[in-house]
Amino acid sequence: MKITKITQQVKRKDRYSIYVDDAYAFSLSESALLDQGLATGQEFDKTRLEELRKASGADKAFGNALRYVAMRPRSEWELQTYLKRKEVEEPVAKYITERLRGVGLLDDLAFARAWVDNRRLLKSMSKRKLRLELQQKHINEHIADQVLAEDETDERQSIRDVVAKKQHRYPDRMKLMQYLARQGFGYDDIKCVLDEQNEN
Repeated sequence: MKITKITQQVKRKDRYSIYVDDAYAFSLSESALLDQGLATGQEFDKTRLEELRKASGADKAFGNALRYVAMRPRSEWELQTYLKRKEVEEPVAKYITERLRGVGLLDDLAFARAWVDNRRLLKSMSKRKLRLELQQKHINEHIADQVLAEDETDERQSIRDVVAKKQHRYPDRMKLMQYLARQGFGYDDIKCVLDEQNEN
């Protein structure tokens, strides 16, 4: 068996099609092509061809995972879920996870910080609700504790902001308190803010 042609793909400029005995055999990214040391005219046996096809599958899965984490920060759990959905085999999924972690593209602490910062930009919310969202992303409890401890947002100011937006929908004090409680704010903080308003 001989590599008869290596061509850059039209739709995916970052990948190359490898032809063996004039027939398409598999594709590799530029870096994987260099890693494998392939060149036109090279000969190999059937065992080596199967190895290269497996490497091609892992390389393609890594490229897809790289694009997935590049779109926005992802938690490790999100990546694992994505790889399972794409039916990536466990050893390949482990290799991809470790590789992305190694280059700093997969970091649950950085993800949790970015998540909290982004949520803070979008709307006022309680730390309790943020903790719940981080739990839903399967962020380790110690990481959640650290990130929320770093968050200097004044919980009572967050309540004031929510009240300013929602008070017209909940003119009844008890219903407003219940709404704020559902948003994860503590009873003492809610009562303090609403009492403040009554005084003004």
